[in-house]
Amino acid sequence: MAVNLKGRSFLTLMDFTPEEIRYMLDLAHDLESKKRAGINNQILKGKNVVLLFEKTSTRTRCAFEVACMDEGAGVTFLDSGSSQMGKKESLEDTAKVLGRFYDGIEYRGYEQSVVEDLAKYAGVPVWNGLTDVDHPTQILADLMTIEEHIAKPLNRVKVVFCGDIRNNMSYAWMYGCAKMGMHYVAYGPDVLAKELDQDVLARVQEVAKETGAVIEVSSDPASLKGADVLYSDVWASMGEEAEIPERVKLLTPFRIDMDMIKATENPEVIFLHCLPSFHDFETKMAREQKEAGYDIREVTDEVFRSKHSKVFDEAENRMHTIKAVIVATIG
Repeated sequence: MAVNLKGRSFLTLMDFTPEEIRYMLDLAHDLESKKRAGINNQILKGKNVVLLFEKTSTRTRCAFEVACMDEGAGVTFLDSGSSQMGKKESLEDTAKVLGRFYDGIEYRGYEQSVVEDLAKYAGVPVWNGLTDVDHPTQILADLMTIEEHIAKPLNRVKVVFCGDIRNNMSYAWMYGCAKMGMHYVAYGPDVLAKELDQDVLARVQEVAKETGAVIEVSSDPASLKGADVLYSDVWASMGEEAEIPERVKLLTPFRIDMDMIKATENPEVIFLHCLPSFHDFETKMAREQKEAGYDIREVTDEVFRSKHSKVFDEAENRMHTIKAVIVATIG
């Protein structure tokens, strides 16, 4: 079946069929091969893209900028201090103006409703670079990394997300695994399981019935057995520093260490992380929290630097999959 995503926004993987996601992954693999071979087709020549960042990021900004420039597109970066959106100009008016100037708009921030409203009013494709409840470009990169390192089809892969199972990465993984027929385990404290968005769970379970996916929530270490991927994220996101003492107490049993790697009983299991990661005490925040008596590492340095860790391949793949999304929707 032919796939045409021209003019489509990329707000969540739930908006796409498995075939369309497969198309974007195949395109990402192809664009990666061409970049490494020095082949540059300038597919986006004459196009212009604007990046709206209310939340800072290293990988997301660089991935979008390099992806655009590789293929000949112009890029404008606007952070919260460079735009009047929501301050002196409504979101609707901003979207309509930017849609006149640009061929595509990326948004990274907080509420999912913001990226949805941008897509509603802009008249051009809008791409979700992260919101409080989703991170679809990251999941595409993760799926691509799995395909590069695990010798089995996605629908036979088991992913275990360890830690704060209520966060945007956990939900984004549920969407991706449900769509691609994968086995997903949200492995975290029972108290957090009770706080999971029941509407999200119901939606992914409906998709799973069609794709054969398995979506589980568990606090049982036995659920680690057979994992192909162990995944983690920071325990406290931007603006949540006051919650660190409680989070450390609650999530320390779910820190990924070599014992957890062994518990999978899979010598080829890989570790993935969306980054940045607290895996040592070489950052200001990790040192300050350690001095206050809190070890905020969600993964040990031993695992992070081990043969199991594919986090830097994964980080590079953000650029390849983002390029695929842009090319597919405005190229």
